[in-house]
Amino acid sequence: MNQPTHISTSTVKTHQGPSGSVPAPLHGFRVLDFGQYIAAPAAAQTLADLGADVIKVEPPGGDASRRLGWAHDDCGPMFSAYNRNKRSVMLDLRTPEGQTLAQRLACSADVVLANSRPGALEKLGLGADQLLARAPRLIYGRVSAFGQTGPASIRAGFDIAAQAESGMMSLNGDADRDPVRVGFTVVDILAAQSLATGVLAALVRRSVSGRGTLVDLSLVDVAVAALANAWAEYRQNGHMPIRRGNGQPTVAPAADVIETRDGKVVLSAYMDDHFVRLCKTIGQPELAQDPRFINNPSRVQHRAQLMTVLKQALSQFDSDALVAMLAEGGIVAGAIRDMSQVHAGQAGVSEDLFVDMHAAGRDPISLPGLPINMEGICRQPGRLAALGEHTEEVLNELETRIAAPL
Repeated sequence: MNQPTHISTSTVKTHQGPSGSVPAPLHGFRVLDFGQYIAAPAAAQTLADLGADVIKVEPPGGDASRRLGWAHDDCGPMFSAYNRNKRSVMLDLRTPEGQTLAQRLACSADVVLANSRPGALEKLGLGADQLLARAPRLIYGRVSAFGQTGPASIRAGFDIAAQAESGMMSLNGDADRDPVRVGFTVVDILAAQSLATGVLAALVRRSVSGRGTLVDLSLVDVAVAALANAWAEYRQNGHMPIRRGNGQPTVAPAADVIETRDGKVVLSAYMDDHFVRLCKTIGQPELAQDPRFINNPSRVQHRAQLMTVLKQALSQFDSDALVAMLAEGGIVAGAIRDMSQVHAGQAGVSEDLFVDMHAAGRDPISLPGLPINMEGICRQPGRLAALGEHTEEVLNELETRIAAPL
């Protein structure tokens, strides 16, 4: 099996498994992160959590997310969320010297990640074709907004544009109001996960073939693909999916929100046998025989009446007690919580999911870590690098690393 092109100088992450200390899955691999904001940086962070040595290449002003909506230091919320445990190298890519150093770093890496507009990195000698020609074992992962070709490819694009153009926003919100975005940058996160998946697959193939490749995706493709179930309903039923707020249009009760004594819960029990169990659990077994609710088509047709009955029956319970009761009856339900109510160890959240994130000059903050559990991975406190903190260290390493000739 081919080995990584280098041995990382970063700390080895290990996990104490049944057979002893196990190296992290990507220990020994190096990733060069040219990304800004979310998609590429979040993918790079996943690879860092899996053990890779990730070097973040930043311009003199730093990743734009460092101070996005933040003025207290250079590690704002977006930067803190997606850049833990990376080394920061500051290079001015507007200069020939900066371009040459960036090219050398890229050719000595296992993986390069970027999310620039098409053509931007090519002007700097850092495009996929340029680097793969010099370093055939390289895995080059890139994210664009609207692809690399065609009229839309030149457009600037963030998560929100992909939510709009993909059809996602058309399904989100209440039918009698404007479409609304998902409440966080869901397309960016899905793109980061897809990019990391593609890179890992490419690394596996390289271990057999010895050759690298380009992993290419766009935000709009990721967003469209995320709507696969809605596409299947549209293609098979011939009806345009519409937004309807909570609840699902073809099944009931499904993703419906019920008010409780101290909050709200969401529940689903649309299979006929599940609905029978729901009625029995809430002490009203006769509801399952009501002609309005006898089967799923009837429940969908009489959804408003069904919701009225369920709200009357369930509003006397506290949310946690209701969820516990429904769970015992085999019914899918969840208490609707805000972030102040979400804690480690609660409702299946891993006890060690949250890790302390350290940055110079401030107290650590607790953020979610990698949600994967496997041998060789150990969630542990993270650190955010100051801009350019590791420039000298990383550039000195170039002299002793395998690199493609200039």
